[in-house]
Amino acid sequence: MTRTIQQLFDLKGKTALVTGGSRGLGLQLAQALGEAGARVMLSSRKAEDLVESAAELKAAGIDVDWIAADCSKEADIRALADETIKRFGHVDILVNNAGAAWGAPAEDHPVDAWDKVMNLNVRGYFILSQHIAKHSMIPRKSGRIINVASIAGLGGNPREMTTIAYNTSKGAVINFTRALGCEWGAYNITVNAICPGFFPSKMTMGTLKAMGEEKLAAHAPLGRLGDDEDLKGLCVLYASDAGKHITGQWLAVDGGVSVVTGG
Repeated sequence: MTRTIQQLFDLKGKTALVTGGSRGLGLQLAQALGEAGARVMLSSRKAEDLVESAAELKAAGIDVDWIAADCSKEADIRALADETIKRFGHVDILVNNAGAAWGAPAEDHPVDAWDKVMNLNVRGYFILSQHIAKHSMIPRKSGRIINVASIAGLGGNPREMTTIAYNTSKGAVINFTRALGCEWGAYNITVNAICPGFFPSKMTMGTLKAMGEEKLAAHAPLGRLGDDEDLKGLCVLYASDAGKHITGQWLAVDGGVSVVTGG
């Protein structure tokens, strides 16, 4: 007998690691996984933010723990993976979300800022995925990896936005997702990406101020920015058995911005 839709989306008994999980989109994704029944490990650089976010999730009935780590540093990444496996026993779901952006015209973009964005947004995703897979998912022949990309990875920007390193890094994440999905399908590991559009967050604050929320919302066929619920459904689809036959894919959650032509 086939499972019900509720059973397919159920994450009870699963464990999840979410980087950049103390605020914004990462916290929304962690909340979604926890609400679906998963035990969640939050990670970000600042312990004080993690304490506050973990308390918020615990108050909502979510089984949550946290580890402070800088996902631009290889030693921190490996320690994060090892400690998560030690505490949880294994990792079923990895959400690569930690990220950085930098605004500057391409002709004046500092090389060290380029490296900072690439190290966190691309290199960090690779190292953590590799370590978690090698020490947990591949031996168990099971896993879900969810990479947070962006619609910025699909092309260029309006003139007011000068984020060449960020766009490049998120384009890399999309193809990283495709390539890894091809390689690790043999281990029953699915790898998929979420491409958010504009969501109010600390990272997007500068862009929202420069361009105006109303103007950005007007670019979307749905006429609004993303909110605190909009990523939850796709995240749980990718993480659960409801999405077990989906891999190497990306989906934009952007109110339709990415399908508008001639804009």
